[in-house]
Amino acid sequence: MMRLVGPIRRRRFIRSYWRIAIAPSLFLAAVLSLALSINAFGARSDAAPADAAIVLGAAVDADAPSPVFEERLRHAAALFNSGQVEWIVLTGGVGQDDTLAESEAGRDWLIAEGIPPDRLLIETQSRTSKQNFAFALPLLAEHDLNRVLIVSDPLHMRRATRIATDLGLDAHPSPTPTSRFTSLHTRIPMLLREIYLSLHYYATRQ
Repeated sequence: MMRLVGPIRRRRFIRSYWRIAIAPSLFLAAVLSLALSINAFGARSDAAPADAAIVLGAAVDADAPSPVFEERLRHAAALFNSGQVEWIVLTGGVGQDDTLAESEAGRDWLIAEGIPPDRLLIETQSRTSKQNFAFALPLLAEHDLNRVLIVSDPLHMRRATRIATDLGLDAHPSPTPTSRFTSLHTRIPMLLREIYLSLHYYATRQ
């Protein structure tokens, strides 16, 4: 019986070694698969009519929408003007060093573009993507709005849609047709950020 101890220990060591050696490769494969999924999902766009478009907030520069935010607002305006949505829900609170909430800056921009103020709903408290949807929910319920299109950058679309669906929304992707994240210099950091935030969401649901 004692003679078997050595071989058993060796087999256990070999199994443990291979598990440790393979783990990084499996993790990298999972990350690569997630990256491909994020990129592919960003190309999806729902063309069916919806009750509202939910515009996810982005940075504000001197009380005006940043270029990234402006792309989202422009797309939401196009959805409204084409009749695909009847309402626009603007999300986003006050960022650090800002005096105006992202949603308020977005509302002002859309009104200047001719969107009727009485078709714009805003929440001014959210700071994260999950909060964007959580604080939009009461607005949707108040106006009996069910089917929604999510408006954001293509690389943000997979995570945003997952969060919205988990919160019970009948949510569908409507990424901006143009984006500031097109060159490798801007796209790769955005993709890496979405990979990290997606993994963080899966682990914490936050």
